[in-house]
Amino acid sequence: MSPDRSLRHPLLSEQGVEHGFGHRDAPPLAVYRPRQVHGVAVVTAQQCFEQPSPEADAIVSDRGGVRIGVLTADCVPILIAVEAGRAVAAVHAGWRGLAGGVIGAAVAALPWRAPQSVCAVIGPHIGSCCYEVDAPVLDALAERFSDALPAASRATRVGHVLLDLGLLARDALRTAGLPDARIGSIPDACTACQPDRFHSFRRDGSAAGRLSHFIAAKVQG
Repeated sequence: MSPDRSLRHPLLSEQGVEHGFGHRDAPPLAVYRPRQVHGVAVVTAQQCFEQPSPEADAIVSDRGGVRIGVLTADCVPILIAVEAGRAVAAVHAGWRGLAGGVIGAAVAALPWRAPQSVCAVIGPHIGSCCYEVDAPVLDALAERFSDALPAASRATRVGHVLLDLGLLARDALRTAGLPDARIGSIPDACTACQPDRFHSFRRDGSAAGRLSHFIAAKVQG
């Protein structure tokens, strides 16, 4: 854990980018972020400089040292960096965003990108141990994740399954062209079953706090 107590990952650290995944004890930082709406729109950091910020669920930046980010309380945060930290992205992906393709849209919006030059890390989110969904959610995901969905779901009661959002996020990153070696995750980080570490909407409802995740492109030169 870093001095500011955010969670870090070696894949992103190797690119020289400042980044962090939030948890209960991580202090607030100044971060540019969009107004999240569980959609698939992607905006740039510059678009978020003015208030109010635009509605989107992914943000990209090639401005060195400018922190961009997203908030979550069970959904999947993904932090992405182009090799050498020349450009970065932050993504908020719930099941609606996953179904709509927000992860692929964020990768496609990165400047200076080629699939082999991009790495991504999946942050703390509700795990398959705790995330039960019903048939309408599965139906919404089925077209985009027809191959991955069987492995990502485990039947519980009639019409319901436990769903692995992280596995679907990983599949979306692969589909966007990232090799497995360039995709990482924060281990042992289910937001719902670790109340001492993370906020969770599924667990706490409207009283839930939010986790702040950020990344900044490396200052070049």
